[in-house]
Amino acid sequence: MNKANDTGLFQLDNGYWGYRYVVKINNKSKESKRTMDEFGQPFKTKASARKARQQAIMNEKINATTPQTKIIRKTVKEVYQEYCEYGRAEKAYATIKKQDSLWDNHIKAKFGKRYVDDITTAEINDYLAELYYTDNRAYSYTESFLKMFYLIFGQAYSRNYLSAEQYDRLCKNKDTKIHMPKMKVDEDTDIVTFSDEQMRILSDYFKGTNAETAFMLGKYCGLRINECFGLKWCNIDFDNDIIRIDRQMQYQQGVIKLVSLKTRNAKREIIMATPLKEYLLQLRERRNKVSLSLIEQREQNQTILMDMSKSKISSLELINSLDEGKIQTVNSMKYHTRRIKELYGITFKYHYLRHTYGTRLAMLNTPMHILCRQMGHASGNVTQKYYLGTSKQGLEILKNNLNQMK
Repeated sequence: MNKANDTGLFQLDNGYWGYRYVVKINNKSKESKRTMDEFGQPFKTKASARKARQQAIMNEKINATTPQTKIIRKTVKEVYQEYCEYGRAEKAYATIKKQDSLWDNHIKAKFGKRYVDDITTAEINDYLAELYYTDNRAYSYTESFLKMFYLIFGQAYSRNYLSAEQYDRLCKNKDTKIHMPKMKVDEDTDIVTFSDEQMRILSDYFKGTNAETAFMLGKYCGLRINECFGLKWCNIDFDNDIIRIDRQMQYQQGVIKLVSLKTRNAKREIIMATPLKEYLLQLRERRNKVSLSLIEQREQNQTILMDMSKSKISSLELINSLDEGKIQTVNSMKYHTRRIKELYGITFKYHYLRHTYGTRLAMLNTPMHILCRQMGHASGNVTQKYYLGTSKQGLEILKNNLNQMK
């Protein structure tokens, strides 16, 4: 092949390819360099990079001779308001509340009055760095701001408030786009688990309390706290040892509701462990007995909830209601969190039961795709953390394996 056709092509250290070019448009030189296609995929062969380069140069020439649509100028506030009105109807309530909190308490004051096409990558990167390094915001919390800026710039581009070149520079080009600050060396991103001894202490503590059922569901199913308290008796299939997770409990504007799960993957069927099944069968039998002797109390104490289908149901249909009919909610764990710290010095968060559940199944060599389904993760990358994490028990297994090597 003619070497001239290889002009502007280069090979990366990882074996993939890239290209660069300089074209003259309206007596001005325009330079570009790419190592990935428009979908973020690398060029695996020289031929694919060559073809992409030729197409890119052709697009530059076409754009130079095509009348450009005039960019409409809008402030960041106007863009966000349009997004709220037209772009997030399908978003979960919790997502909307989080977006509004970030906007009202932070972004609006700093960027609200600015024209979206005036904002530079450096400004956003500096802002994120200030949040993370100076204000000591958690890395995951700072990442929420990055997602908000991607959302705002994407909305602006879709409505012709940003040019393709501006959007590419802010959100697509690997070398120029906005990005997270470098993570601190001591950033706490570990999976937090309870030891065997701590789990024994917690099991003894919760036995007989108003939160025993929630504890058992966290221990043996790894449920998120909203999933736990939104669980209904009709979702338990004792014949097939399955628990169906299809809704969650949320406070919305001060009202307790059962709403849809945040992600599609969170809707799942969990295999029920024998100890949990035996516990729930005994609980159901006890409830059936007390429902007759405490019928008036239960009717008086019940709470009427709005279910996911907009119908009204009684809190007595929930597994986490007390014998006398009083509802248990996500706030029911707050007292126990304080009490466990006072009595045993253990930092208890309900979500740590989920971490412990996932880590233990990983240590028992549960296939990752099965654990991913049990946990309701959208990505195997999240589940993989449970396999990569270390624990005292895991280290003992490693030492034992090492000692058997010859």
